[in-house]
Amino acid sequence: MRFQFSAEQLAFQQQVEEFLAANLPSQTSAKVRNGASVSKDELTEWTRILNAQGWAAPNWPVAYGGTGWNLTYRHIFDVACRKFHAPALSGFGFNMVGPAIIKYGSEAQKSEFLPKIRNADLWFCQGYSEPQAGSDLASVRTRAQRDGDDYLINGSKIWTSGAELADWIFCLVRTNSDVQQQKGISFLLFDMTSPGVTVKPLYAFNGKRLWNQVFFEDVRVPVSQRLGDEDRGWTVAKSLLGDERLMVSRVAENRRILANLRETLEHQFSRGSSALDATRKAINELDVRLQALEATSLRILTAFDGGGDIGAEPSMLKLKGSELVQAQDEVLFTMIDYLALPLDTATGGAAVTPDWAEYIASGRYHHRGFTIAGGSSEVQHNIIAKQVLGL
Repeated sequence: MRFQFSAEQLAFQQQVEEFLAANLPSQTSAKVRNGASVSKDELTEWTRILNAQGWAAPNWPVAYGGTGWNLTYRHIFDVACRKFHAPALSGFGFNMVGPAIIKYGSEAQKSEFLPKIRNADLWFCQGYSEPQAGSDLASVRTRAQRDGDDYLINGSKIWTSGAELADWIFCLVRTNSDVQQQKGISFLLFDMTSPGVTVKPLYAFNGKRLWNQVFFEDVRVPVSQRLGDEDRGWTVAKSLLGDERLMVSRVAENRRILANLRETLEHQFSRGSSALDATRKAINELDVRLQALEATSLRILTAFDGGGDIGAEPSMLKLKGSELVQAQDEVLFTMIDYLALPLDTATGGAAVTPDWAEYIASGRYHHRGFTIAGGSSEVQHNIIAKQVLGL
């Protein structure tokens, strides 16, 4: 299949790229391009720029500040943003709790939270995994005991990304232990500055604070901050996937990394060497894989936009997209050789490599988790085997 955008889609692509060229802060773009961490202030600034344009929440309904774009237009927007090295907005707010509030929240909750999420006035983190409940979220033990118009929360959450920066948390808690596990969970929203909340850092091997463990000791949360019905939080949690399961191909991120590969190739290798020829061949092969992935992704997205049914296809997109990120990382890591072992500035030292090389090692190791997060490759293979191959 050879996919071509319509004239209207190409015009939209040009509009987005012109906006990015004119409005994306150059310092923020440079950080993303080099793999450095973007600060909360920088991400807040970019979120507010997009919000002023009306583009901060493409996946939300228009009535709540969304764009009305279909999935194909969202794909075009996403690819353009990554092409210009724009930082991704907070997924916890825009892709997870925001849509959940839209679907299950009261009018008061929608009025309170949605505008603040869109304008980065309120940052959320996710309280799902626990030391005893990682992949098996239905076995969460963090307890919410009813006390009049409040819940008292006791327990802990782990691998909580961004908890040190978040204002609020959306949290799965057990409100009933006498029913089937999935039926005894509730979905709560509460302030991270509430008395009894303690956040402790978890560091990666390179000294970066990537996660946290969050402890709750008699944290008082009003019942009015529950999302959905009591004991039905599992339904709310599952609904967060929604149509986002179709946006898992990582085409945009793969295109961003491929651009870095080609730029590094031209800047770092002597022309005419055998190493250059072999590396260029490897990059071209990755480009072919990416073109095939994007064509497949667009075929699925346009079918969905046209009212077609989607089955196990997202598993194929997720599998191949995450594998391609890792394959490109390996080539990039090999290209820069010993420069892939920098003194990471996250540890407080000075950079010892060019800007383009400093974070390549960190990015490579971080991306190893792409074939685990969001459903491991083994899970995706099982889904494809059952639903596509009938095994």
